Amino acid sequence: MADTDLPGWLADLGLPGIIDVHTHFMPPAILAKVWAYFDSAGPLLGRPWPITYRGSDEERVEQLRAIGVQKFSALSYAHKPGVAGFMNQWTWEFAERTPDALRSATFYPEVDAATYVPKAIADGVEVFKAHVQVGDFAPNDPLLEPVWGALAESGTPVVLHAGSGPAPGTHTGPAGVADVLSRHPDLALVIAHLGMPEIAEFLDLADRYDHVRLDTTMAFVDFWGLPIPDGVVPRLRGLQDRILFGTDFPNIPYPYAHQVEVLQRLDLGDDWLRDVLWHNGADLFGVAP
Repeated sequence: MADTDLPGWLADLGLPGIIDVHTHFMPPAILAKVWAYFDSAGPLLGRPWPITYRGSDEERVEQLRAIGVQKFSALSYAHKPGVAGFMNQWTWEFAERTPDALRSATFYPEVDAATYVPKAIADGVEVFKAHVQVGDFAPNDPLLEPVWGALAESGTPVVLHAGSGPAPGTHTGPAGVADVLSRHPDLALVIAHLGMPEIAEFLDLADRYDHVRLDTTMAFVDFWGLPIPDGVVPRLRGLQDRILFGTDFPNIPYPYAHQVEVLQRLDLGDDWLRDVLWHNGADLFGVAP
């Protein structure tokens, strides 16, 4: 499947387009550093990782629109204290000039987070992103307790990279997330990358907590050369209403359409694809065609 095939394929499926909950738009200087890291095939990657979609913000937005993506996130992630405010201001301005972008924000375990996260929620932020691996912090860091409380109360979704892929970090894995959910069971977590490689453990959390979802970002793609873990596919059918489509655009080493193609290969049926590609995201974010 090529990117140019997607609009017609989506129309045949009866969908108005795609909602992608896991795309990245960042301040240019920060995105340049992210790309430089991928270009270097750094220690967490251990392999070449060519970025398929380079170009300006405007060019990449037009690429998504041409593919058929009607709504997408603009995920930045704070990697150290003191940078979340700058990132959030930039992504707010990006959303102001890009009506098909979800208003996105990030946070980090720092004292100020107890103030700037509730303010962002009140201002209308629609989705947050946090990256346990890059930020090297524990999800159950005490400084995040008021943040999780505010997010649980508001129901604002959080795309959380907590799985140990592509390489484990000090605080990655399901244990810290499970601890947070034990105190904030209504938290609308979206576990990025299906929680790879701990997919089964994060699916367990979705079974236990009604507001936990998972996104498909980079799951099952040929780039990894890995088999699908036993028992995962039927569990994805059982959680059909809580699987969201994500891609990691633009930082992917293959065409966008490949992420759709590998989900089609799961052979879970057209209704499952419709829910994952559109309906589940539309319900979560209140998106109309």
